[in-house]
Amino acid sequence: MARKVADVMWEMLAKAGVQRCYGIVGDALNPVIDALRRNGKIEFIHVRHEEYGVFAAVADAYLSGHPVAVCGTAGPGVTHLFNGLMDARKEGAAIIAIAGDVETRLMDTAALEELNPYKFFDTACLYVGRVVNPEQARAVFTTAILTAVVDKGPTLISMPGDIASANAPDHSVHDFMIPAPPVFRPADADIDKLAGMIEAAKKVAIFGGDGCRDAREEVLQLAARLKAPIGYSFRGKQWLEHDNPHAVGMTGLLGYGGAYKAIHDADLLLMLGTDFPFSEFLPGGDVKKVQIDRNPKHIGRRTAVDLGLVGDIKATVAALLPKLGDKADSRFLEKHVAETTSFHELLQHYVEKGPGIKPIRPEFLAATLSELASDDAMFFADTGTACIWLARYIKGGPNRRLFGSFSWASMANAAPNAFGTQLAYPGRQTIALCGDGGFTMLGLGDLLTQVQRKMPVVQIILNNESLDFVNIEMQEAGVVPFGVDFKNPNFAKVAEAMGAKGIRIEEPGEVRDGLAAALAHRGGPVVVDVVVDPYALSLPSHLPFHAVTGFTLSLAKQVLSGKMDSVIKTIERNTGLV
Repeated sequence: MARKVADVMWEMLAKAGVQRCYGIVGDALNPVIDALRRNGKIEFIHVRHEEYGVFAAVADAYLSGHPVAVCGTAGPGVTHLFNGLMDARKEGAAIIAIAGDVETRLMDTAALEELNPYKFFDTACLYVGRVVNPEQARAVFTTAILTAVVDKGPTLISMPGDIASANAPDHSVHDFMIPAPPVFRPADADIDKLAGMIEAAKKVAIFGGDGCRDAREEVLQLAARLKAPIGYSFRGKQWLEHDNPHAVGMTGLLGYGGAYKAIHDADLLLMLGTDFPFSEFLPGGDVKKVQIDRNPKHIGRRTAVDLGLVGDIKATVAALLPKLGDKADSRFLEKHVAETTSFHELLQHYVEKGPGIKPIRPEFLAATLSELASDDAMFFADTGTACIWLARYIKGGPNRRLFGSFSWASMANAAPNAFGTQLAYPGRQTIALCGDGGFTMLGLGDLLTQVQRKMPVVQIILNNESLDFVNIEMQEAGVVPFGVDFKNPNFAKVAEAMGAKGIRIEEPGEVRDGLAAALAHRGGPVVVDVVVDPYALSLPSHLPFHAVTGFTLSLAKQVLSGKMDSVIKTIERNTGLV
């Protein structure tokens, strides 16, 4: 049998390191899927919803470091890929999407399920290629794969069925190799300029992001030499927080510890590999700022900087360290580390009192989970209050991983993230902290996929019958919460009916044993339905004035609109916080 165009594509994807393809089959995609079957080297993961598959692929690719494929058939199938591809672009995951397309003879005739892939996917993908002739196929495949792997983001190959099933040209067969990551740092003159700024500053602070992923040791060496506190974004937490005597927590609305004050009290702030989007939490012109990032588009777009350098953090800091002397004064560091320690003591309020408080405090739940989980557990949080509890109460470690839709902030990512990671790391604890809104949006349907594949994914549902983070955002804006409440089933019973293990936790005394049973379960997924306090708040270490006034205004409006009982419960349930 002659080699088909689709055969060449799967051969090249396999050589590039693709091990899995997530998606749903369909008529326009049939020749592509048939070639995948013939290839036999890439596993097809059939999911119930394409978006679930892409979220699974994003975590798979980000954490494993290998490119991952996703697919959807023409029209509605590929449109379901869009949200997950946006997440891949924001989180930096190498995803190659294979989109079914109408046959070439029907293009531009408004055929059934036809869409223009260039227009539709331009925002989400780093590259979009439409294969309309076998002669161009190899070039499109090569560009899509290398762009995804080297630039760490999603690309898309739109493949009409008649082209996929066409005979491939003889010259399309060739060896295909992925280059090793290049050494990438600023020029020596810029390194010298940075060293001079550091030497001139008495108080230096570091604020790190996901760009520090491979540079942890270099950043810690830099901090030790400069006596600099290290704050971090949510995406930088897992790399910079654990076993770090310089760690001072996070800033932003999820913030804790001394990070906010440290970066504002410094003479010089080094922003390393972070595109932290909340500019109101970054210092103004009274603090000199240096930003280093491998993506030049990140430089200076969140706050004005005095020096912007393009390069990998690991290579840049390694080149910088020999040019620096040790700073002797550690008072600035000690002050903000002490503040961080004090804030951590405050965070233990509802952890320590948790066994005696009903409804269950989410702080107590998350802290107990962190204690019971294995040292190499991998945690995933839905966008919403689950992110607060992950940021503040799940402790990282050398082999623990924390992931979510931190930059795109989509709902419903945690369950599919954990599923994809379980495929990449079989048998390792993959734990999803799910909002009840997110789980019912996307996680519930593909629980059947987990059951079918007997995947030991632990999904912990924060059951407060509310879009709780939206509720908080409305109050912050001074608005009476509206449209955020809904009614939930007993998720444990629903899970049991679907073939998974279900655990319902309503009493604080059941938390430890319930979580331990979930983490010990093997042979299939677990859904832990935890009825948590819907009035729980978690205020950041620094609250902007507009947020304070917004909360005050919202509470007043709620009283005037007849919701006095909700106001009282909010205050009663958050003693020491409001």
